[in-house]
Amino acid sequence: MPFPTREQVLDFIRTSPTPVGKREIARAFHLRGQDRIPLKALLKELEQEGAVDRGHAKRLAASGALPEVTVIQIIGPDADGDIWARPIDFPEDDAEPQIVVIEDKKLDRPLAAGDRVLARLERTDADVYEARPIRRLQARAERVVGVFEKGPHGAGRLIPSSKRVKTEFIVEPRDINNARPEEIVVAEVEPARRLGQPKARIIERIGRVGEPKAVSIISIAEHHIPFQFSPAALEQAENAGPAPLGDRTDLRQVPLVTIDGDDARDFDDAVWAAPDDNPKNPGGWRIIVAIADVAWYVRPGDALDRNAWERGNSVYFPDRVVPMLPEELSNGWCSLRPHEERPVMAVEMTIDAAGQKLHHRFMRGLMRSAARLTYEQVQAAVDGNPNDLTEPLLGPVIRPLYGAFQALLKAREARGTLELDLPERRVFITQDGRIDRIVARERLDSHRLIEEFMIAANVAAAEALEKKRWPCMYRVHDRPDESRIEALREFLDTLDLRLAKGQVLRPKHFTQLLGQARDTPFAEMISTLVLRSQSQAVYAPENLGHFGLALQRYAHFTSPIRRYADLLVHRALIGAYEFGEGALEKVAAKEFAETGIHISATERRAAAAERDAIDRYVAAFLADRVDAEFEGRISGVARFGLFINLRETGADGIVPISTLPNDFYDHDEGRHALVGRRSGRIFQLGQSVTVRLVAADALTGGITLELLAAEPLGATAATTARRANPPGRHGRTPGVKAPPRKGGKPTQRGRAPQGKTGNGGKTGKGRKPAKKRR
Repeated sequence: MPFPTREQVLDFIRTSPTPVGKREIARAFHLRGQDRIPLKALLKELEQEGAVDRGHAKRLAASGALPEVTVIQIIGPDADGDIWARPIDFPEDDAEPQIVVIEDKKLDRPLAAGDRVLARLERTDADVYEARPIRRLQARAERVVGVFEKGPHGAGRLIPSSKRVKTEFIVEPRDINNARPEEIVVAEVEPARRLGQPKARIIERIGRVGEPKAVSIISIAEHHIPFQFSPAALEQAENAGPAPLGDRTDLRQVPLVTIDGDDARDFDDAVWAAPDDNPKNPGGWRIIVAIADVAWYVRPGDALDRNAWERGNSVYFPDRVVPMLPEELSNGWCSLRPHEERPVMAVEMTIDAAGQKLHHRFMRGLMRSAARLTYEQVQAAVDGNPNDLTEPLLGPVIRPLYGAFQALLKAREARGTLELDLPERRVFITQDGRIDRIVARERLDSHRLIEEFMIAANVAAAEALEKKRWPCMYRVHDRPDESRIEALREFLDTLDLRLAKGQVLRPKHFTQLLGQARDTPFAEMISTLVLRSQSQAVYAPENLGHFGLALQRYAHFTSPIRRYADLLVHRALIGAYEFGEGALEKVAAKEFAETGIHISATERRAAAAERDAIDRYVAAFLADRVDAEFEGRISGVARFGLFINLRETGADGIVPISTLPNDFYDHDEGRHALVGRRSGRIFQLGQSVTVRLVAADALTGGITLELLAAEPLGATAATTARRANPPGRHGRTPGVKAPPRKGGKPTQRGRAPQGKTGNGGKTGKGRKPAKKRR
């Protein structure tokens, strides 16, 4: 692998969920020996430029400060005439710093929206800068998604759909491109010749507001998610057919069953269990996990493979799925439909009574599913309420599955995994594309059963490839960064809660902490903080273990229909065991590091798109309830306000700091609180609150709230809930502008942000339950 470019190294540091060391960077780019010398020089250069910060244990992170000299793009003037800009190529999911531009008369013309400028920055606050332009650069067309509306004199205007873009755009008659009012479009932003409202040119029309799939269409366009397969890939999928038995293991007589959600359309994993008849393993179990053999149909380098690599994974919206593979495969030949023969990659495992794996055996087989079951059906059968489908399967199939599950559960408890019980909500969409209802997704033992079977199979795959010395695309969940843990400990000290210190921190220590907090008013808050302290799981060819699951090695093997990483693991197993066609090629193995970075990025892209779609759906759901009161909890604290999670819907909205009761509020980052200077009033993460809905913007997903009452942490609502003072117009220090999250205009003294400020509901993702993502 060639020596990485400056941009590749910086991108790796920026996209890493936690600070990284030089060793991790070298490992990611396969740098050894003499290559480490220029890497050290490059990292020193990045640090001197301010592109990265060096923190605890010399670990590097994307700089909290922008470089002193950097490229910015002009957003445009605000209502006060101040010119604002944004940094170029800033990470999508990060809170964007605010840049106010001090114009320089040396420039050939006034700055206008869309202009790109090399500027010298001076930091005036944690994420606020003053920029002094050095020179204007050649502008690169920036794309924006939004809704087209007719304007005066034959022109039009574009209303952006993203909360990050706060300016509307003029569309000249020649640039309308036949767009009609209320149509969702993609446009290119054009630099203007003078200050004023920026202009845009419509290049694509993608749907109409109010259409059933308008919300997901906007998310797909904003996040650049590929949604059309190439003609060659579609032709290849259409020509697919049944796989022959050949040298495959015949599993057609094994009563394997699929267990999925009632809304699932593809069934990519099947399970079976039976007591082990070996007298040397009393109380042990034999388990088979069979996974659709996608590698039989998608060969390295073919049209389907190129399309799948580009997508990286399927994307799940409440109303539709953007699949990694065409429907002929994902819902057809690679879906383990009941009573139909399907090719599979399978692993048979033997475990003892304590759930410890004794040995495993991989097979390339042919199976015939005995039944398509749902989680609810299986759980009801075990609980004594079988139906016509599950009753004949209860004794021979379902009860043995639960027996093996109980053994696997013992192993899980013994190794001490991180147990975060975070609620997930399911969004039901009507045929006309509106939310019918939002309900909590029930967590049943049947869900946990499938999750434990999948984890066992994933571990076996990683162990098998390691033993065979074949490349493996690991699912890596690194240890939490020590600086985050120290910050968590400091906060816990204020609550008289303790996190183990002076020893190697393990997942069980976090679980013990959650147990301490379970019956306290801080339970939800502690769960949130523990989650935020964790590293983000990524894909990589080098094994760092899976901290959350307390596993030394882990890979994704169980869902190759919807994750490219799993397909790579299947191909590696086919090559390691000489199972025939579709094996991993040597070229692909050499590109594992690059592929790992790519599919980790597509996973984050999918999560952001799914989250944005849910935000918009929930905002639309709440739009008719403006002025209604809701119970919620403070889920985030920032200098510019409070983020509130609403109990009823799971939606997230913002209470701007300018609307809080009369006082000047300081942001206490360590306590996750806003503290009033005069009153000492504290608004802290985890507090129960009552809020009023001020605005819900269905286009952007923004929800703005007003605080009515706040319950002090540790007190009961019946005795301490009280009305806050009427919202004041001087909620912050006079003359100081505080930037809202992700690119919005700063909240000014006595003026709340407009309806686009805030973040919509982070509800259920519309995807399969927990078995699909670890």
